[in-house]
Amino acid sequence: MSKNGIAVIGERESILGFQAVGFDIYPTGSPEETARTIHRLAKEYPILYITEQALAPVAEELERYRSQPLPAIIPIPGRAGSLGLGLGQVKKSVEKAVGADILFGS
Repeated sequence: MSKNGIAVIGERESILGFQAVGFDIYPTGSPEETARTIHRLAKEYPILYITEQALAPVAEELERYRSQPLPAIIPIPGRAGSLGLGLGQVKKSVEKAVGADILFGS
């Protein structure tokens, strides 16, 4: 495990800057490689940042981690911009906790 316990997964050009601030980076190229990397790192790191572009094809596979306190898997925008996955996860979590959509009222 790294000293800071944070790993960043995604496209190389999107995550390279995180290495400069001391995070461990794990570039991936295919959905299969991304899924394998997430499952391996979930045992080693309490926090995983993953670009939305890398997360989108494997999002359903990550449901097993949703009910666990760790690792925290946090979507971040990639170089191509945001796909809205991070905000969507926050919305789902709030709805589950409160029982209603208090953020967007829809």
